[in-house]
Amino acid sequence: MVRGRISRLSVRDVRFPTSLGGHGSDAMHTDPDYSAAYVVIETDAKDGLKGCGLTFTLGKVACAVNALAHHLLHKDIRDIVSDFRSFYRQLTSDGQLRWIGPEKGVVHLATAAVLNAVWDLWAKQEGKPLWKLLVDMDPKTLLSCIDFRYITDVLTEEEAYEILRKGRVGNKEREEQMLAEGYPAYTTSCAWLGYSDHMLKQLCAEALKDGWTRFKVKVGADLQDDVRRCRLIRDMIGPENTLMLDANQRWDVPEAVEWTQKLATFKPLWIEEPTSPDDILGHAAIAKALAPLGIGVATGEQCHNRVIFKQLLQAKALQFLQIDSCRLGSVNENLSVLLMAKKFEIPVCPHAGGVGLCELVQHLILFDYISVSASLQNRMCEYVDHLHEHFEYPVTIKKAAYMPPKDAGYSTEMKEESIKKYQYPDGEVWKKLLAAQENTSSALRNFP
Repeated sequence: MVRGRISRLSVRDVRFPTSLGGHGSDAMHTDPDYSAAYVVIETDAKDGLKGCGLTFTLGKVACAVNALAHHLLHKDIRDIVSDFRSFYRQLTSDGQLRWIGPEKGVVHLATAAVLNAVWDLWAKQEGKPLWKLLVDMDPKTLLSCIDFRYITDVLTEEEAYEILRKGRVGNKEREEQMLAEGYPAYTTSCAWLGYSDHMLKQLCAEALKDGWTRFKVKVGADLQDDVRRCRLIRDMIGPENTLMLDANQRWDVPEAVEWTQKLATFKPLWIEEPTSPDDILGHAAIAKALAPLGIGVATGEQCHNRVIFKQLLQAKALQFLQIDSCRLGSVNENLSVLLMAKKFEIPVCPHAGGVGLCELVQHLILFDYISVSASLQNRMCEYVDHLHEHFEYPVTIKKAAYMPPKDAGYSTEMKEESIKKYQYPDGEVWKKLLAAQENTSSALRNFP
C-alpha cells in the first residue's frame, strides 16, 4: 500500500567522462560525456523508502527539476498515484514552464526524472520490481495513469482497455518464459564511431564468444569509412547474424536514402535515426525508398512525446519503434506509446544507450511483451555495456538477454559513492579533470 507525504526532493547533476574513451561517440555526438539529472524524493512514512529517478542527458536538467518540485512537495503519494493522469497533466501544464515546451525539451526531461522517482517509490512500497507492478495492475488502474489527450484520433481509452484485456490471455506463461529465458538484446558496445579498428575487432570477438547475435554500428560521418567498418563488422559476425546501422540524425532525406543504399550490401535490418527526429514525412519518404531493399527505418529515442510517435505511426514512417525511458514523460507516456505500437503492429525495440537507460527500459519492455504485444518477432532491446557499476541494482544480461530484475523498484537507485565522485562540478573526478583542463589552457595561453 502506497503511503506517506513527500517531504523532500533533491536533484544532483551527475556526469561521467565517457568522452575520454570514445564511449558513446557517433556521427553527431563526437565526444559525449554521459550525464544524468538524478532525483531523490523522500516521504514522512516510517518505512524510510526513497524514490530515485533520473533522466539521461548530455546537458544540465537539474534547474528544471527544481522548478517542478513545488508540484510534489507536501503531496500524499497515495493521492498522486490514485489519480496519476491528473498529476501527470498538472506537471506538463505548469502555467510558466509549459511555454518552454510544451511537453518537449528540458522541461519534459525534468518531468521524466521526477516521475521516474515517483514510480520507483510506488514499486518499492508495493515490494515489486516496476515491470511486475505494471503486469499485476488492473487494466483500468493502469489506464488511469495515461494522458490520452492528443492521441484519441488513433487510440481511445476503450481501445487501449481492449488491448490490455486481450493481453491478459497467456500472460502468466509469458512471465514464466521471461523469468527463465530473459528478453532478447542487441549490443551497441562494439562499434562506437570513435573506436579504433583494433578495439572494434576485439569487442566483436568477445561479444560473439558471449553469445551475441545482434550488432549495431554507428555510421554517417564518412561514407568510405562506413563501408570499410561495415565490411569489417560483417566479416567478423558472419552472414547469419543481425546487423543494424545508426546515423544519429546526421543526414538530409535524399542523402539518407543514397547513403543507406550504398551500405545495403551489408544486409542491415534497419537504418536508425537517418534524419531529423522531428521530420515525420522525411522518415516516411526514407522508409518508402528503402523498403524494396528490405531495410526498415528505426527511430524514437529523440521523439519529444506521444504525439510525434502517433504521427510516425500514422505516416508509416518507421518499421521499428524505439521508446526511451527518459525522453518521454516517464512510464506514463511510454505506456501510451506501447499501446499505440500494438494497435499498428509495429515492433518496439527500445533505445538504451546511456547512463541508466538499460536499467530502466528493461522494465518497460518486459511489461510490453507480457501484457501488451505478446510477441518477440523482430523485437529486441538495446544494450550498452557502460556505467552499470554505479547502480545499486544493475541490469543482468545472460546469453544476450535481459534477465527480469527481482528487486523492488525501477532499478534507478545509484550508489552514493558514485554520485559524490562524479557530481558536476564538485565531485572528485571533475575537480581533477577541470583542473587539468585549466592547466592545459593556461599553458597554451602562455606559450610564446
